[in-house]
Amino acid sequence: MPPRTTPTERQKRLGSELRKMRTAAGVSTDYAARLLGVDRTKISHMESGTRVVSPERLRILACNYACSDERYIEALADMATDRKQGWWERYRADLPPGMLDIAELEWHAERVLTSQVMHLPGLLQTEDYARSIFAAVLPPPSRLEVELRVAFRMERARVLRGDRPLDYVGYIHETALRTRFGGRDVTRRQLEYLAEVSELDHVVLRVVPVSSGAFPGAGHSLLYAEGPVRQLDTAQLDSELGPLFWHAELQLTKCRAQLAWMENAALDREESRALIRAVAREL
Repeated sequence: MPPRTTPTERQKRLGSELRKMRTAAGVSTDYAARLLGVDRTKISHMESGTRVVSPERLRILACNYACSDERYIEALADMATDRKQGWWERYRADLPPGMLDIAELEWHAERVLTSQVMHLPGLLQTEDYARSIFAAVLPPPSRLEVELRVAFRMERARVLRGDRPLDYVGYIHETALRTRFGGRDVTRRQLEYLAEVSELDHVVLRVVPVSSGAFPGAGHSLLYAEGPVRQLDTAQLDSELGPLFWHAELQLTKCRAQLAWMENAALDREESRALIRAVAREL
């Protein structure tokens, strides 16, 4: 099988974990290649996510790298086993790869935590609210581009429904509640929907009031996806060049600290819901 030309973020993550194990063990790519009976370039391709690695080969490498964390190894083996295409692949030719990577990250997460400052969480947006966000960029996108992004965002919300809905925790700064994307009516309907969703058992929404003052992470949104084991957590931040994906331990530690600050500063669930409804009534 030839190498992939454009691996997904999840495929690249699996490869980076293989590289991490190998370097921690002080093993060369030549030695790893001999373990599997392959050319050393195939090890490089596996570690970059451009070549498939089977669960069996992954376990051989982990054993010879002296990795004894069975839960971690099995989580990686599950990643290697799961090769079916997700629903997001239907958009592969029409949307930037980073948008698809976010959907894939949410789909496989055990729990997602987000921090939002200027607009409301993507998974909880109404169509009209999302449409106003996607239209407010420069240069102005075509109507087709906007509608594709809206349709994709609505489909992303599938993770919150079904037999195994995603556990979701959202920290929303009060500024996001009061910023009128789409105008007064669109924002009011969006806030009413947000209050409704906050009643779900698996969705926790907490508002950070403006009275809390300065706060970390004020310049960006944060999505933190918990993996099956802590080593496979991933943070995603927005940027003008597209989404950034962090999984180095120091990066994740910084993100966890930011979320912990938001948790301490935020109103509780009932107070947050009351504030959301109060702002909606003001509109």
